[in-house]
Amino acid sequence: MNSFQGIGRLTATPELQYTSSKRPYCRFTIAINNNYTNSDGKKVEQADFISCVAWNATAENLCKYQKKGNQIGVSGRLHPYSYDKDDGSKGYAYDIVVNQLEYLDSKAKDDRPEPEYEEPSSVTSNGEEEDPFAAFGDSISADDYLD
Repeated sequence: MNSFQGIGRLTATPELQYTSSKRPYCRFTIAINNNYTNSDGKKVEQADFISCVAWNATAENLCKYQKKGNQIGVSGRLHPYSYDKDDGSKGYAYDIVVNQLEYLDSKAKDDRPEPEYEEPSSVTSNGEEEDPFAAFGDSISADDYLD
């Protein structure tokens, strides 16, 4: 079984990129809290940084709706790979290939004021209640259609 699930905060605002074949993707990192109490009884706060990559619509939506500091849930699979270091030795790393994201922060409220609406008046100037269906013609009764 090769699966990963984690909740963390974006360490940077995600940026959309494209492969040479125009396939959208996004590399991003999440910080997952890993707090513990050491042998001296002192609380230690630290974070694990997890590299992730999302593809296609998942990547496009992540870049469109999320920014640095937002909390997200990530589900995917571990993808190990190797690379050549500057000194000529082999380096090894991994990414989480994302197959599902969940946005955990509520949408931020913008600074625009709430819209103001006037209540439609259903009372005429002479104090009588206005018929909202008057513009549709003669009135009808259900008795007209019942036998």
